[in-house]
Amino acid sequence: MPPPLNSQNVIAFIWDFDKTLTPGYMQQPLFDEYGVDARAFWDEVNSLVGHYASRGLLVSKDTAYLGHMLSYIDGGPFEGLTNAKLRELGALVPLAPGMPQLMDRMRAIVSENDRFMHNDIKVEHYIVSTGLRQMIEGNPIRKHVDGIWACELLSDPPRNGYLEELSSMEMTDKLTQVGYVLDNTTKTRAIFEINKGVNVEPGLDVNARMDPDERRVPIQHMIYIADGPSDVPVFSLVGRQGGATLGVWTDPTNYENVKRLEDDGRVNSIARADYSEGLDADMWLSASLRDIATRICDARDRRLSNIAAPGGHVV
Repeated sequence: MPPPLNSQNVIAFIWDFDKTLTPGYMQQPLFDEYGVDARAFWDEVNSLVGHYASRGLLVSKDTAYLGHMLSYIDGGPFEGLTNAKLRELGALVPLAPGMPQLMDRMRAIVSENDRFMHNDIKVEHYIVSTGLRQMIEGNPIRKHVDGIWACELLSDPPRNGYLEELSSMEMTDKLTQVGYVLDNTTKTRAIFEINKGVNVEPGLDVNARMDPDERRVPIQHMIYIADGPSDVPVFSLVGRQGGATLGVWTDPTNYENVKRLEDDGRVNSIARADYSEGLDADMWLSASLRDIATRICDARDRRLSNIAAPGGHVV
């Protein structure tokens, strides 16, 4: 029998971004830079579903903001916006208290424990967000995470015949197309990509059949942290398969929504999105990490104990 593809020794922290790793919404520095009223922008976005429905058209309410951003770029308030500018503005997005130090502490819990190190337990951090990937790429949190799933805007789309003329294309960097979309439901695809290891083995297809013991990060080895009802699809997936789930809140205005998730059994626990050492979120996440790591070690010990020793000589 061939050896298993993966040793399943990775514990993955999977983070939402807005109001989870940051106190507010990542787009605020963008609005500030271009003098756009945030409330007016979001009111327009929230009305797009009805607007297009009146014209007999469908639009996704989770990602309608992407198309509206492009409308603002094309001769509007965001004229001249590029991905380089998004990365620059992403650096201005403030992080939640205790970040990114908590991410390093989670890795230290493993590296400072002899049993966990003996079993080669590893901690990885991922961001899965319906926000803008380039803004997260520009944020200081980037160097502390192992991967990002988020929405992407494209500039300079190739025209017909570009395969023969690519070198002659004139680049403007103006954002004109939506390249990658992640909404509250398709976030679950990112979970399965982490689960199967598609992010580290690009040759794998997320839809390929794979036995549970071949998957790089079993879902029961995942910890998902997010802020609200929009994350229910991922909360449900991770929780149903034995992973750990934490709902976080930033202020009293969204506490009730997060508390309702706990009351409905959607999350294991809730805490304020303050990850300072010794506070509730830090203690719960630390305990969950130790619990998963201990279960991995216990399972390996049981497998070792089942290996029969060779028979001795009979006198």
